[in-house]
Amino acid sequence: MEPLGGGGPAGAPEIFAGGIGARGSVRRAVVIGNGCAGAENQCLGLLRALGLADRLTLYRAIRPTGGINKWLHFLPISLHKLVDQVLRQMFSSNKFATLFQGAKMAQYTVCNGQSLGLSSVLEADTKRIVTMVNDTFEKEGLALVVACGRDTISYASSIRCLAPDNVFVIQIQHPRYRLDRFDLVVTPRHDYYALTTRGQREFPHLLWRWITAREPPGPNVLTVGALHQADSAALRTAASDWHDELANSPKPLVVVNIGGPTRNCNYDVGLAKKLISSLHNVLKTCGSVRISFSRRTPHKVSDLILKEFSTHPKVYIWNGEGPNPHLGHLAWADAFVITADSISMLSEACSTGKPVYVVGTEHCRWKFSDFHNRLHERGAVRPFTGLEDMSDNWSYPPLNDAIDVAARVPEVLAERGWTVG
Repeated sequence: MEPLGGGGPAGAPEIFAGGIGARGSVRRAVVIGNGCAGAENQCLGLLRALGLADRLTLYRAIRPTGGINKWLHFLPISLHKLVDQVLRQMFSSNKFATLFQGAKMAQYTVCNGQSLGLSSVLEADTKRIVTMVNDTFEKEGLALVVACGRDTISYASSIRCLAPDNVFVIQIQHPRYRLDRFDLVVTPRHDYYALTTRGQREFPHLLWRWITAREPPGPNVLTVGALHQADSAALRTAASDWHDELANSPKPLVVVNIGGPTRNCNYDVGLAKKLISSLHNVLKTCGSVRISFSRRTPHKVSDLILKEFSTHPKVYIWNGEGPNPHLGHLAWADAFVITADSISMLSEACSTGKPVYVVGTEHCRWKFSDFHNRLHERGAVRPFTGLEDMSDNWSYPPLNDAIDVAARVPEVLAERGWTVG
């Protein structure tokens, strides 16, 4: 895989064109998501950098939900759907039906504030997508297919197999084996952590095939963090949209983003207590503080922080109602304090070049730990200890992963004789 530098082009490349050679030009995109905001945001971020954000169709790989289905997520999505269908037919007319009753997927808001519920997207269907691409090829030309997440792998690889001349398939996040099923794989460096000397010491050799990418890097793309939509244009728009609310906030404005425990970064209220103590210590050097929670934040963590700061004159806590201030925070903040569990939030904050302090890295392990080490080596983050002067304005080369990947895509397309406008 080709490593990406910290720089990148000043602007995003043009990737669609009409007129002569239009059949060999990418002018539209298909996104295959998995219902997780973080994964789908990576696809949308890349397409935004490519100039295709307004020329996409969004499909979603939807697992059955509700009842017993929460224990079946270890199955491949196709097998999960088959099992669910069989169980529904077997138990649909008796008292056990509630065990297998699915529920609708809840709506969520992606980075640009657009609501994407089931009414806004199509359920992923390989044959339907291939038929659409083939039937519209003469008029619309090549389709760029971008997918992210484990549940999307089978869809993306099958589409490339069935329509290789009409699509260019990009898989974001490592598919674990057979990279040649895709035209391009975009994956963070920390997905290869297990191949490092330190990673090999952490797990027995017999478990490697289950926990790491088994193939060595090939002609694909390595990134530092997650792709996202918070580019300079989005932040300029957010700065304007949130001007009236945030422009006059006392400086420095410190934004605190709190995620939630994950398998590779597990913590409890102890981290919340540590964060509270550290925030109290630095409040004297803060002009104002704005705190936001994520969907994964445990209630016992958010309740503790609300109890401590809800009445503090310097602190504002977003209650989850009304417009999401996330982009406004990225645009107007002077510094960030972020819990270590969220690669997406850290990647977005580090794209601003502003000071980013991280709390809870000691709870991270495996490739999460490797990700934090890489950010630290770049000078993009510092540990949050409570001893900081939050007016200290240090900087670093911003992460530009989405723009860097977008610069690589036209090069790979050109190798196949396809134009990029």
